[in-house]
Amino acid sequence: MSYFSELDGYLFGQGTHYDIYKKLGAHKGKEGKATGYYFDVWAPHAASVSVIGEFNSWDETAHIMSKVLPYDLGVYEVFIPNVKEGQLYKFLINTPEGEKLYKADPYAKYAELRPGTASCIHDNSKFKWTDEEWMKARSQTDNFWEQPVAIYEVHPGSWMRHPTEENDGFYSYKELAKRLGDYVTTMGYTHVELMGISEYPFDGSWGYQVTGYYAPTSRYGTPEDFMYLVNYLHKKGIGVILDWVPAHFPKDAHGLANFDGQPLYEYPDPRKGEHPDWGTKIFNYEKSEVKNFLIGSALQWIEQCHIDGLRVDAVASMLYLNYGKQDGGWIANKYGGNENLEVIEFFKHLNTLIRGRNKGVIMIAEESTAWPKVTGDVEDNGLNFSYKWNMGWMHDFLDYMKLDPYFRKDNHHKMTFAMSYNEAEKYILVLSHDEVVHLKCSMINKMPGLDADKFKNLMAGYAFMMGHPGKKLLFMGQEFAQLQEWSEARELDWYLLDNPNHKNVQIFFKELLHIYKKYPAMYEQDVSWAGFEWINANDAYRGIFSFVRKAKNGEHTLVFVINFTPMRYDEYKVGVPSKGKLRLILDSEDVKYGGPGKASKTIYSARKAECDGREYSVDFPLAPYGVAIFSY
Repeated sequence: MSYFSELDGYLFGQGTHYDIYKKLGAHKGKEGKATGYYFDVWAPHAASVSVIGEFNSWDETAHIMSKVLPYDLGVYEVFIPNVKEGQLYKFLINTPEGEKLYKADPYAKYAELRPGTASCIHDNSKFKWTDEEWMKARSQTDNFWEQPVAIYEVHPGSWMRHPTEENDGFYSYKELAKRLGDYVTTMGYTHVELMGISEYPFDGSWGYQVTGYYAPTSRYGTPEDFMYLVNYLHKKGIGVILDWVPAHFPKDAHGLANFDGQPLYEYPDPRKGEHPDWGTKIFNYEKSEVKNFLIGSALQWIEQCHIDGLRVDAVASMLYLNYGKQDGGWIANKYGGNENLEVIEFFKHLNTLIRGRNKGVIMIAEESTAWPKVTGDVEDNGLNFSYKWNMGWMHDFLDYMKLDPYFRKDNHHKMTFAMSYNEAEKYILVLSHDEVVHLKCSMINKMPGLDADKFKNLMAGYAFMMGHPGKKLLFMGQEFAQLQEWSEARELDWYLLDNPNHKNVQIFFKELLHIYKKYPAMYEQDVSWAGFEWINANDAYRGIFSFVRKAKNGEHTLVFVINFTPMRYDEYKVGVPSKGKLRLILDSEDVKYGGPGKASKTIYSARKAECDGREYSVDFPLAPYGVAIFSY
């Protein structure tokens, strides 16, 4: 009797075998009295397949696999006794043309440390989780878009390193757990988003050219070590989001490309199956088995590794058949359009399944176009993502922030435009790793002016971002104004925190994060105009933005006033929603942020004096690049 059953074959052929990772790959088992491992692989075009590894001295004839019958999908299987966990292996695929292909296991849970490319026998079901409280609370989450989400985007290999060349100085998952967990908790983030976790061969790809869709990279330890990291963060009250890359995969010889001698995981026609700009293959979303491979990967991360969300990379490249391609270099769909119809159905299936089976888990689309209803319901022909990265806001925000203040008056609309479409999707405002690489400059070096002005500009920009509707994401290092562009080859410049300017930015952003989590007005009504109101969206000449954030219960309404010019106003007058007292909860001039000192008073009474079209107003001193946040 086969380990891979007829029912397994049927479900796999339908694309609905949601536990496929428990069947394909290497799994512990018994035949008679012998204990060992079953090896199963999908290779329908192969002439023959065998397993080679440390257990048979890489003998290519020792363990020939047999096709699983009667339900023939091209799955091969063999049972090998006396195999030990931790041993390396590969599949040797012989093609009908006589070529030999040495392939890593697509379903491997663990991989040999690069530059090695073998798979490693591993049972990742032994970890003892202790995050029951977190998981229970997550499963009871209703209306996730009304919860605070402030994400710290992290590349583990370059966040912090040991001063040693051993294993490139990488922190292990376990070492990272305490250092990162303590840091993000102290800062006030709600989630971390981890780059480069699924196994990948080339460090310079940052993890976006994946060869192991089921394996945490061995750069930082074992799968249990990775689970320890997730478990630790959960116990600290921090959610964990993974970058997940179902858009494309590399052409490395041991990977998925031409897996059994022919296109198997990719579309066969290169006009549909290759990204010319990236030099990668595109998954064949027409095949049920390929979709099942990807869905199984997502489910394994969420259900076995307790991941709280997936940020789906390069969604636009999946949705558009002509993405990055010239005329004549792509194939239209059956209606003559450029939409990939199979991908649309794949996303509807994936998101509905994952969010249905795992309440509280979020699915995030990195989608850079105006594709409609990315976060819309499937019943309304939406793709059913939880959130969409707001790339439009990011581009407009950075375009404005990079300008000399004198020219900002002519670009004032770039900071207000995003509110005109805010209700179209559930957005995350992002300042990600992509904005601080490839000669784009770090966030601080995008800012105009000399040193002091650069830091004040950045603090004002961060205040605007945190006050604006939408969940938040900031890439590591930018919270303390990292000077250099990010590189995967070195750790962040933590020594900058000895410089008061950098330390002040970190303290300021930390304060913003804590205000964000403390006041429901900052996050409860992100997707509705009910939670936001401009006080003055048109003060372009003075470069000042003022707005209100409101909670559902009407309590602790917040007023933001942000000055994006070097002009000082000793008595700046701003309209307020009603009569009452306002408490200044953040003043960028406070000495703890590098300012000259605390405001002379923190309580202001709104007086009956018309301003900004409102009956009541307050007057207060507004500094150059000043930020004032009031609660009332």
